[in-house]
Amino acid sequence: MKYMGSKRRFAKYLVPIIQSYITEDTESYIENFVGGANIIDKIKCDNKIGADNNEYLIQLYNSLKKGYIPLDFISREDFYDIKGNKEGYPKEVVALCGILASYNGNWFRAYGGYSKTKTGKDRNYYAEGVRNIMKQLSDLIDIDFQCKDYKEFSNVKNCVIYCDKEYENTDKTYKDKKFNHKEFWEWVRKVSKNNTVLVSEHNAPNDFKCIWEQEAHITHPNQKVKKIERLFIL
Repeated sequence: MKYMGSKRRFAKYLVPIIQSYITEDTESYIENFVGGANIIDKIKCDNKIGADNNEYLIQLYNSLKKGYIPLDFISREDFYDIKGNKEGYPKEVVALCGILASYNGNWFRAYGGYSKTKTGKDRNYYAEGVRNIMKQLSDLIDIDFQCKDYKEFSNVKNCVIYCDKEYENTDKTYKDKKFNHKEFWEWVRKVSKNNTVLVSEHNAPNDFKCIWEQEAHITHPNQKVKKIERLFIL
């Protein structure tokens, strides 16, 4: 699914690396920032858990698994009504609006469900997003989607955990407040004692080792910025 910060374009590199740490002794593969599920849907493991603190996103996944059919269209008027009245709509509808009808999949940042391209052609971005997630659905069926904070996996053992957290130096929030990166890295150190924990970021503390990197172009308003995508392990 199209999602802000998605690793879909890097999946062909990341999935083989992550998969190499999964053995017959692995209890579970866990993504505690599952987002668009564009990595976990390609991982092979008997028990896969996709968690996120976005209750609307998790409800959408679980509803889709039960046969829910997404809305055909979300207009600009619908978008702003749902944005200001989330409690008045089913959670899966809020998720569709906040992700697939939002500009670049950025949670309710601005309407991006339908617009004209630079060449003047009409483009239904929302419909494209729906088609993509429906194609992805068959690969989501065996995933246990849970609404949880990442720290709720502190006591697991013999698991492979992939963390695609909010990157440092961004303006996003986690549970309506700035993400505590120092606390996160401490959590990784603790959980790594009994598990294999892999983290996507641009940079990490000195006691973490980079096991993969690639240059990427990150789109910001009116410009593209070069960044280095990296995968770290303690």
